[in-house]
Amino acid sequence: RLQSVPSRLCIRACSTNDSLQPQCPSLAFSGANSSTRGWRVMGTLLGLGAVLAYHDHRCRAAEKSSRIYTREEVKSHSSLETRIWVTLGCEVFDVTEFVDLHPGGPSKLMLAAGGPLEPFWALYAVHDQAHVREILAQYKVGELSSEDKAPSTLKTSDPYADDPVRHPALKVNSQRPFNAEPPPELLTENYITPNPIFFTRNHLPVPNLEPETYRLHVVGPPGCQSLSLSLDDLYQFPKHEVTVTLQCAGNRRSEMTQFKEVKGLEWNAGAISTARWAGARLCDVLAKAGHQLRETEAHVCFEGLDSDPTGTAYGASIPLARAMDPEAEVLLAYEMNGQPLPRDHGFPVRVVVPGVVGARHVKWLGKVSVEPEESYSHWQRRDYKGFSPSVDWDTVDFDSAPSIQELPVQSAITEPKDGETVQSGEVTIKGYAWSGGGRAVVRVDVSLDGGLTWQVAELNGEEQRPRKAWAWRLWQLQAPVPAGKKELNIVCKAVDDSYNVQPDSVAPIWNLRGVLSNAWHRVHVRVTP
Repeated sequence: RLQSVPSRLCIRACSTNDSLQPQCPSLAFSGANSSTRGWRVMGTLLGLGAVLAYHDHRCRAAEKSSRIYTREEVKSHSSLETRIWVTLGCEVFDVTEFVDLHPGGPSKLMLAAGGPLEPFWALYAVHDQAHVREILAQYKVGELSSEDKAPSTLKTSDPYADDPVRHPALKVNSQRPFNAEPPPELLTENYITPNPIFFTRNHLPVPNLEPETYRLHVVGPPGCQSLSLSLDDLYQFPKHEVTVTLQCAGNRRSEMTQFKEVKGLEWNAGAISTARWAGARLCDVLAKAGHQLRETEAHVCFEGLDSDPTGTAYGASIPLARAMDPEAEVLLAYEMNGQPLPRDHGFPVRVVVPGVVGARHVKWLGKVSVEPEESYSHWQRRDYKGFSPSVDWDTVDFDSAPSIQELPVQSAITEPKDGETVQSGEVTIKGYAWSGGGRAVVRVDVSLDGGLTWQVAELNGEEQRPRKAWAWRLWQLQAPVPAGKKELNIVCKAVDDSYNVQPDSVAPIWNLRGVLSNAWHRVHVRVTP
C-alpha cells in the first residue's frame, strides 16, 4: 500500500533529516540511542502505514459506492457465485457477506437477490428502521443510473391491504404484520377479554378465507387415509368449551429492553388475554384419522394458511402426548367468546393449547400431521427459545435449547399506571396473575415500598381446577398509603401451586430475544397530599 501513495509521502516518512533524498533506516543500529531511534522510525512507519491503509480503504469504498449501475447489472448478481446485490431506492448494495447473518435465515434474503428490497420490506415492515438501514449502508457499492431509478416493475401491492379493521384502543407495536395489545386499564376490566381488544400477534398478512371452501387436512398414519375436514365436518365432533389464557412469549419484553437491548417487538404487560374457546378436541380428530399414543417420541405439527412470498407458512408443534390427552383439552377452536373466530384470531379454525405459550396456538389452521420430530418451522426451531444472559447473537446456538412450551408464573399491575398520580389515604391496585402448564395461582403478594414489606392481594375470577388452571386470576388490593409518603414503588409477584415464584429482577433472566420476562412487576407513582 505504501508503494501506491504519492512519492513525496514516502520520501518524508523515510527521511531521517530535512533532505528530500530518501534515507530509509537500517535495522542494524549500533548503540542504545541509535537502536531506540531506529525503532521509533519503524513505529512511525508502521503507524503511518496503518493510517494510509485505512485512508486507502475509505477512498476505495467511497469510490466504489459512487459507481453507477443499471438494473440489468444488479440483476446479474443473484447468486453466491456472482455475489448477492440488492437495491433500495436508488442505492445498490452487495449483501453477500450478510446472507448467512440474516436473522430470518438466508432463504428470506435470497428472495430479493438481484432486485429491489421494497416488496419484501412491505411484507416485513420491521426492517424499515434506522438501525437496519445503518447495517445496510455498510454494504453500499453504488447507485442506480438515472434512467433506472423508476420504480421496479415487480409487483409491490401492499400484502396487508386486506387486513381487518382493528379497535382504536389497541396499542400498536407493529402495523405490518399487525401486533397490538390492549391498554392496561382495559385489560383487567373483565375476566373474559372482549374479542375486539384481545391482544393480537400476527407473523404474516391475515388470510381472507371462505368458510364454504375451507378444508383442514389431517394426515393419517401409515396405512390410514388422511382426512379433509370442512367446517361442517368439524361441527360433527363433540363440541368442547374451555376458558384459556393466551400469553405471548414476549410479554413484558420492554422491561428487558430497559436493562439491555434485545431483538423483538416492544410488548408491555398487555400481550396476554383470556377467552372462552369452543371447538373439537384435537384428540378426537387425531383418533378419527387413526392416530394413537406411541412408545417413541412424536410431535403434532400444525401449519397455518398464512404464508410469506415463498409459500412458507407459519408452523409450530406440541408433543403428541399432550395432544392425545383428553385432560389437556387441546382444541381445534372455531368459536371465541360465543362467536365465530375473528379474522385476526384465526378464522375459521385455530389451535388452542391450554397452558402453553401462544406461539403454538397456530391460527388459520390448514394442516395437522404427526411427525417423529418437532416442526421444522423457523418459529419452532429458530425462535421462541430461552438462553443464558451470557449468550449473544455471535454465540447463540438455537439447537442447544428446547422450544418454549409451558410458560413460567407471571403477574403484572394494570392499575395504577406507571407515572400516575394517586390520592393520599387509600390506593387501589389491580392486576392479573397466571402460570403455565395448568398450575394454579395460589397467592399474589403486593408491596408499596419496592419489596421491603408485603401484603396479600384478593384473588378474583373463576375457581381454578387442580392441574387444569388454564386461565388467569385477576387480583386486587386496597391498601392505606403510608402517612407522609410522596411516592410509592409498587411491586407484585405471584406464586403458583408448585410454589414457583417470580424472580425479583430482570438481570438474571435477560436473554437476547427478550422472552420469558416474568420478573417482579414494578410501578412508580406519585402521591398528592
